[in-house]
Amino acid sequence: MNDPIYTLEQRQQAFAELREAKAELAARGWFPATSGNLSVRVGAFAADRFAFAVTSSGKDKSKHTPDDYLIVDGAGRPIEPTKLKPSAETLIHCELYRLTGCGAVFHVHTVFNNIVSELYAEQGSVPFQGVELIKAFNIWEENARIEVPILPNYAEIPRIAALVEERLRPDVPGIVLRNHGIYAWGANVFEAKRHLEAFEFLFEYAYRWKALRL
Repeated sequence: MNDPIYTLEQRQQAFAELREAKAELAARGWFPATSGNLSVRVGAFAADRFAFAVTSSGKDKSKHTPDDYLIVDGAGRPIEPTKLKPSAETLIHCELYRLTGCGAVFHVHTVFNNIVSELYAEQGSVPFQGVELIKAFNIWEENARIEVPILPNYAEIPRIAALVEERLRPDVPGIVLRNHGIYAWGANVFEAKRHLEAFEFLFEYAYRWKALRL
């Protein structure tokens, strides 16, 4: 990048927001075995030029260290000199920012989102209808229905990233990778967290409802 698109103050704010979100989600057990990643957009945005702060790879997210985050560009490459590495899944974050213009992306692995993604894998999406928490996505009609896209969990992350654009649903701020985890996003950290919590409620609801009907 030629000219800086974020300030030191914006960088520090993004790191502080990630720290707070990471602590809260780690306390829920949503980052088992260093899994998952969080990111927050930093500074100005254009689809062809933007930057975001992201959790560094391989860190215990229940702990806090000076090496927890780094800044990357729209291709997932570190902008600042650093020994840290972003997760390979950063490429999926890049696509979500580019396509939606969102302000934050949260990715977690939970038992419920893994099981439900497997239960509905052949359908290609997880359907929900008439559940109150759908309103968390600003969908207010009575008996509303949504479908959360399921993407294959390829070992090569670029293959997954290449599928994101065609599978996004404008009214659903989330995608789930089969037997992997959910990506939820929003205009800011507050909204991304709200969407993530709603998805996790819905996944648990779907699992328990299906179990009751067996």
